[in-house]
Amino acid sequence: MSGGRDDVSGATIDFARLNVVAERFATDDRFTEIDIQPEFAPDRIVCHYDPGFYPQRVQSARLEVVWFENGDFSLHYHEEHQEGEFDHRWDRHPSDHNTRDHVHPGPDARTPGDDASHPEEWRDVLSMVLGEVEARQRAFWTE
Repeated sequence: MSGGRDDVSGATIDFARLNVVAERFATDDRFTEIDIQPEFAPDRIVCHYDPGFYPQRVQSARLEVVWFENGDFSLHYHEEHQEGEFDHRWDRHPSDHNTRDHVHPGPDARTPGDDASHPEEWRDVLSMVLGEVEARQRAFWTE
């Protein structure tokens, strides 16, 4: 992976961290594919969820991960539905619309979002996000 600066954070993309995340997620059964620096998003990894976690009306779901060398991040969860989309984003970066740690909640990841407090440790951030996505997945089956 090559280096680069991001306009949102102003920091350099942490491709070494993204590689570690991609390696871990590649062994996780919840994902069917991990795209590293796809053409449409060369600053991130894109993790495609196994469709078995969703009812038929959800056509696909993915988690996009961007991490910066200064510890900033953006994790974007996206679902494609037969009748629309669902987006939710967890962010840590300088912002003129929220505090450094914030969430853009679903269904449309609106801006401004909600101020939040994310864990400091990157592994804990990923665990938090994966847990929230898992709770959403379980909720589909209790509707």
